[in-house]
Amino acid sequence: MANAESAPQAARGATSFHKPNPAQSLRARTENGVPEKDSSTLLLRATAIRTLEQAALARGEPLMERAGLAAANVARGMLREAAHYPARVLVLAGPGNNGGDAIEAAVHLRDWGNTVAVCFVEDADHLPPDAARAHAKWRSRGAGTVLRAPPPPHDYDLVVDGLFGIGLTRPLRAPYADWIAAVNESVTPVLALDVPSGLDADTGRVMGAAIHATRTLSFIADKPGLHTLSGPDHAGMIEIAPLQMRFAAPGLGESGSLLSPADFRACLRPRTLNSHKGSFGSLGVIGGSAGMTGAAFLAARAALYLGTGKVFIGFVDSGAPQFDPLHPELMLRSEEAVLEMALTAAVIGPGLGQGEAAKQALTRAIALPCPILLDADALNLVAADPALRGAIAKRGGATLMTPHPLEAARLLGSNTPQVQEDRIASAARLADLYKAIVVLKGAGSVIASPRGRWWINGTGNPGMASGGMGDVLSGIAGALLAQGFAAEAALQCAVHLHGAAADELVAEGNGPAGLTASETIGAARRLYNQWTAGKAPPR
Repeated sequence: MANAESAPQAARGATSFHKPNPAQSLRARTENGVPEKDSSTLLLRATAIRTLEQAALARGEPLMERAGLAAANVARGMLREAAHYPARVLVLAGPGNNGGDAIEAAVHLRDWGNTVAVCFVEDADHLPPDAARAHAKWRSRGAGTVLRAPPPPHDYDLVVDGLFGIGLTRPLRAPYADWIAAVNESVTPVLALDVPSGLDADTGRVMGAAIHATRTLSFIADKPGLHTLSGPDHAGMIEIAPLQMRFAAPGLGESGSLLSPADFRACLRPRTLNSHKGSFGSLGVIGGSAGMTGAAFLAARAALYLGTGKVFIGFVDSGAPQFDPLHPELMLRSEEAVLEMALTAAVIGPGLGQGEAAKQALTRAIALPCPILLDADALNLVAADPALRGAIAKRGGATLMTPHPLEAARLLGSNTPQVQEDRIASAARLADLYKAIVVLKGAGSVIASPRGRWWINGTGNPGMASGGMGDVLSGIAGALLAQGFAAEAALQCAVHLHGAAADELVAEGNGPAGLTASETIGAARRLYNQWTAGKAPPR
């Protein structure tokens, strides 16, 4: 539910120890607290949620009552899973509709035999109408007392976080930041309503301090901020409570999707028996300046493992190796020779360098008629040269770009904090400016197209924060481009697949600490072959 209030600055709370690994978090759909299987991946920004809420309230729909019942049912399920029922529940209620949702849940939990304490510090006379009614309902119960400060959270079996929802626009102030710190320092499980209090629902930014939830019950639809930047560290397991609402997705920009195999499944086809190496394309990897040949090798090896028919490395360094002893299948040439070939796709940037020879190679690559992917130093060269920027925007062939936040900042003439402040908006600006399919890498990588569409990827883990991972991603995406994937599907599949490969390795005990880029290549090949054989990829 949208929150009518916001709050200013306070100190950031400490990290708790009870939150599950974000890489293992699950998504479920809940209707009145009853989990249902759901394949919906819709992500809505706060403005779209508010519009839907207002329309529903105008129709007389009891959204707060539905939200409270859904929250109470999820809370009861969490307590029963932990073998605590009836139980002691601490409900933290804020000054807006999010607090009203929490108090509605408190009424149900108390009626079901639990010991419930509600903590509410504001003036009830200033509550929004629905929240005021929920508050009066709680007070009308014989034991419905309201505390002005929370008791120690570790004295309870569950904390229900209903402090602030999607309406929070300023950093939190006392006493709420202090409450959040106390909750985060305890080991008591936390159910956050709509979004963890203190987390920006659109961007995943922490507004001074934010709850670390065990589970988040998101109302009406999922929120992008739960899946990118700091969101995955705070949300825990995410469930969706549609509140019996049915609606069409809002317009471009206000809605996106959590990246799903459905977005690229049509391209996952088994190979025909009547195939030859020419059936699977020719990829050129352009890069490998002096001291940086490893980056080009990583990208090329990833492309080889993902099934490209022929993979060429075009080295900028004239003293580069003549063959790869680990993978002699790779064909090593000068960048000039490779760029003169009839390539079906090209990757430019891994280890490219930023000297004059690198700039000339990039200029020739941009002129290719085939799809190209720009990464690493290619992006830095583009950011520094208006002529290159213009040439990319005017290309006839498809262009993919894979910047990390610092590279994105250079491409936008901005800085890293500004890029991270709204990762979706930053990716969308890049896609529009360069007429390219863009992935802004990081926690919850954001893919954006020039058509105004965007996706957030949910696979991957902190083990991918190591050198060479971007080169491997470029090689995987280049392989799919070379084999005929549409540009959008190639980047979607590559990002999702690369993250899933890293997740599989961590699940096997090979990380996250010490996970290497080279290891993800073989895991990606294994998963890709499973997917093309018809085994459903993970969500």
